[in-house]
Amino acid sequence: MFQSGGMPDSIIASPDSPLTPTDGAIDALAVARGVGRLFARNDIWCLPEMPLRNGRRADLMGVDAKGQIVIVEIKVARADLLGDSKWPDYLDFCDRFFWALPPNLDRSPLENLDYRPDSCGVIVADGYDAEILRPAPLQPLAAARRKKELERLARAALRRHAGLIDPHCAKLAGAQ
Repeated sequence: MFQSGGMPDSIIASPDSPLTPTDGAIDALAVARGVGRLFARNDIWCLPEMPLRNGRRADLMGVDAKGQIVIVEIKVARADLLGDSKWPDYLDFCDRFFWALPPNLDRSPLENLDYRPDSCGVIVADGYDAEILRPAPLQPLAAARRKKELERLARAALRRHAGLIDPHCAKLAGAQ
C-alpha cells in the first residue's frame, strides 16, 4: 500500500537543519514534515492540528485516495509517549491510526499491549522523509461517521486555504 522512504543516517537530525533543534533532537514539526512527504508520495493528504468532535486534536488527520481517514499521533519524547492516555480517543475517528516518532526515540513501548500494536501502525520520520515500520491495519469506520469526518476535514482544509489567500476570511471564520 505505501512506499517506504529510505532515511540515510547522514540526513537524520542534521544539526544545521532549520527544523532540528540545536541539541540534535528532532522536533514534532520535523516529524510532521517527514510524514507529510511520505504520505504525499502515496496520495494521502493531511491537515495538522485537526480538532475532533470529542474535544481532542489530531496531530495529523488526512484522507487517502480511497477515502479512508488516517490519523497520526506524533511523539518526540519518551515521557510524552508514556504519559499519553488520550490516544485511544482518536480511534473512533479514523480508519487507520499511526504513531510517528523520530528515529532516535525508543519505540519499544509501542510493542506493549497497552499501545494496541495490532491496531496501530508505526512511522519513523525526520524533517526529510519517513518510513513505515509497521503498517496500520484497516479498521473501517461506519459509513455515516466517515462521511461526517470527511466533510469536517474538507471544510477545515477549505477554511484554512481561504485564510491563506485572504487573511480577512480567517477573521470572519473566527467570528462564527
